Amino acid sequence: MKRGPRRIVCLTEETTEWLYLLGEEDRIVGISGYTVRPRRARDEKPRIASFLDGRVDRIVALEPDLVVGFSDLQADLAARLIRAGLPVLVTNQRSVAEIVATMRMVAALVQAEEVAERWIAGCEARWAAIAANASGWPRRPRVYFEEWDEPMISAIRWSRS
Repeated sequence: MKRGPRRIVCLTEETTEWLYLLGEEDRIVGISGYTVRPRRARDEKPRIASFLDGRVDRIVALEPDLVVGFSDLQADLAARLIRAGLPVLVTNQRSVAEIVATMRMVAALVQAEEVAERWIAGCEARWAAIAANASGWPRRPRVYFEEWDEPMISAIRWSRS
């Protein structure tokens, strides 16, 4: 018998993608309208929220035993859901290391730690190979990365540490 939350609403694509990667997509009862990965999630799950807003009545009607979000930008929506009596987990990861830690936390919630650790180990091996390859470059490229346009966000630490 599966333990942990059985009816999860994912307010962001990250959690939806992770639960699919972990083979736990059957726990998802609602997703963000911004979800594009995995593609089949848009066909299989009801879209119940944008990134910053959602219909609390529609989310409550899904009877989730956990709502998962990301970012301080979702604080207002999270507060409304909490006031509606729902359990809410909102994370605010800002680096690759924090993303990995958050995936481990989500995996632990659904008892899928072994699957997560295999996937993370594969990612870390690829990152090490990329770093080894790049270490031989004569100079490091300068990169501008814009995470979001409104409001403009570009200073998140997308490094491994």
